[in-house]
Amino acid sequence: TIYSHPVWMVRRWTKHLGQQEAVKLMMWNNTDPTFSLRANSGKGLSRDDLSMMLRTLKVPHEPSSHLDDFVRIRSGMQIVIQNGFLKEGLCSVQDESAGLAVSVLDPQPGDCIIDCCAAPGGKTLFMASCLRGQGRISAIDVNKGRLRILGETAKLQCLNDVITCIHDDLRSFADKNHSKFGKVLLDAPCSGLGVLSKRPDLRWNRRLEDMEELKKLQDELLDAACKVVETAGVLVYSTCSIDPGENEERIAAFLLRHPEFQVDPV
Repeated sequence: TIYSHPVWMVRRWTKHLGQQEAVKLMMWNNTDPTFSLRANSGKGLSRDDLSMMLRTLKVPHEPSSHLDDFVRIRSGMQIVIQNGFLKEGLCSVQDESAGLAVSVLDPQPGDCIIDCCAAPGGKTLFMASCLRGQGRISAIDVNKGRLRILGETAKLQCLNDVITCIHDDLRSFADKNHSKFGKVLLDAPCSGLGVLSKRPDLRWNRRLEDMEELKKLQDELLDAACKVVETAGVLVYSTCSIDPGENEERIAAFLLRHPEFQVDPV
């Protein structure tokens, strides 16, 4: 191991990033992570409201520089939990990177959206809050238990009126369902190599062999997702990996198979 990372991972990052940047990345993964909270506008809570509540509890925080509904905290998560913020649906723990994927899709009131690998539902719920009660989101996932949790959380956050949970595999759903959507989010299953500071167990549970299996699955899901995009619609592909093999290379391969699509600048 090097910097508490497996050798195969170090070699892969050194190849893609160079030694200096690979070392910086590994050191970053070993630091204490920050967490983000998203104010739930579905219950009428703004970021200013959430910030005032955190100040009352003396939880140090700062506003996100990227997203209007988010605040960052380094400590005090137990205080947030103990005071019922999450249980009452006032806010959610959600990474800003996850929120940015939603902001790229840009959900607006009246939109017809499909979240292709939705559970446990953080992005689904954020998108639903952006609809302001107008529009609909079809949330598909193969995991029935995690999908049930999504439905329960949607009720808790008063967002269930615009969310329909569908227990299915996107690949079979796309073949048998002829509905088209203006906005499609595919947050694909991935290695999780971009969240190792929060999930240190992943560095030891992932194998190099997993990468090939994941890339095959990601290609299949992209091919399925593009079938449900309406003409002139938008397909956003995201992962929580920083590996080019799961990101840029997957999109390059997708565009070769589907030249009718083009990349729009974020």
